[in-house]
Amino acid sequence: MTWPCFRDARFWLLLATFLCFLTALIAPPAVKEENSVDALFTVDITDSMNTRDYTEDGHPVSRLDHIKTVLRQTLVDLPCQSRVGVALFAERRIFLLFGPIEVCANFSPIMGAISAFDWREGWEGDSHIAGGLYRAIALADELHSDLVFMTDGQEAPPLPWSGGPAFDGEPGAVQGLIVGVGGYGLSPIPKYDNTGHEVGFYGEKEVLQESRFGLPPPDAANRPGYNARNAPFGDVQVNNNEHLSSVREPYLKELAQKTGLAYTHLTEAPELLEALRAHATPHPVRVTVSRGPIAAALGVFCLACVYLFLPLLRWLRPARLRWWGRGNPALAVAGER
Repeated sequence: MTWPCFRDARFWLLLATFLCFLTALIAPPAVKEENSVDALFTVDITDSMNTRDYTEDGHPVSRLDHIKTVLRQTLVDLPCQSRVGVALFAERRIFLLFGPIEVCANFSPIMGAISAFDWREGWEGDSHIAGGLYRAIALADELHSDLVFMTDGQEAPPLPWSGGPAFDGEPGAVQGLIVGVGGYGLSPIPKYDNTGHEVGFYGEKEVLQESRFGLPPPDAANRPGYNARNAPFGDVQVNNNEHLSSVREPYLKELAQKTGLAYTHLTEAPELLEALRAHATPHPVRVTVSRGPIAAALGVFCLACVYLFLPLLRWLRPARLRWWGRGNPALAVAGER
């Protein structure tokens, strides 16, 4: 004897739904091995990071805002047991907000700290990129973590002709990335008043265009007003476009070579995460992955078949028969039934 319900597809679909939901509740999680990340993210918050040369959802955004977007997305994709620290850079100093902490257990406070990045937190207007990078490397070494140093690379005031400070650390002792932030074309730098309101852009005469510390450049003797003792740089005002900003990629690559770090340009979160995984110190960890969502999704699909797809098929079948029965009275009668 065969029960009538056994011939009904709805019975088997509902049974499959029950088994899928039961599996979602009791199935043990799967275990897989991944490489976690242990990194100190250090972010440049100086004035040039307000330059709007990135686009999100069709709207221009500043470099600092784009960093916040990319970091938030990157955190979501990091495996649990990764450890993340956050620090800010201005002038030549590094301000540590918090050392590396486990990302999943502390997800909310880490995201909150990143979302609160603001140029107003800067304690001085200067931007000594090399000095800040060297201090960040020393701090990451103390914290036993890798380093992700995010900056546009624009030194303010400009470096002297003789170059920046030498790196006295051991190249490669700290692994990680220098992340170049900004577009490749020159863009104006927004200017703000003492109350934090934007009042335009920096002009040529408002920004130091040339460093006059150290030795003068080789062409100084050809400048008007040159005097080896009293005016070794001449009296002409040069324009090196320091009031405009772009990512100083050659300079950042030079710093990366000096320090043993890798270099990447900031685009979107997947590219940053790929570069981080490629150059960070590997930390193999065992990560549990729940099977529940997959089983629950299959259960929802079976329910949709019972209450949506099967009724739709029953409704379409008579309509199809009526359409084909226009030239065949027998099919038309079957469709009406």
